[in-house]
Amino acid sequence: MAQVKEGDVVKVHYTGKLANGEQFDSSVGREPLEFTVGAGMMIKGFDAAMPGMKVGEKKTISIAPKDGYGEKSEDAIIEFPKENVPADMKLEPGMSLTLSNEAGQPVPVVVVEVKKSVIVLDANHFLAGQELIFDIELVEIA
Repeated sequence: MAQVKEGDVVKVHYTGKLANGEQFDSSVGREPLEFTVGAGMMIKGFDAAMPGMKVGEKKTISIAPKDGYGEKSEDAIIEFPKENVPADMKLEPGMSLTLSNEAGQPVPVVVVEVKKSVIVLDANHFLAGQELIFDIELVEIA
């Protein structure tokens, strides 16, 4: 039976959880996720788990932050001038917003704190600094 190797296009079903068991994503009930192994389309730890798997095989993997979305970066905590926010916009800690970077690309951020003249925003990926656990089932090697 064929085994996954780097460069193969695969389809997988997966469920992603945090170390505390909280689920953050899943393909269950949707089409399987399709990607090319080793092409950099997936986080490093997920990609690295694929070679050697056979169709129908299931495994659970644990991914350290360095092989997932990285550690949280203090450089991604930004202070945004309150004067640049519409006056009728009520901002509260924990609220998700989307800003645009210099290239016009969307950057998701979370409001950390609302101060008198600035809003403290966290632009880290929401899974940065987290150990991730994935249940993976190989559905197809295309």
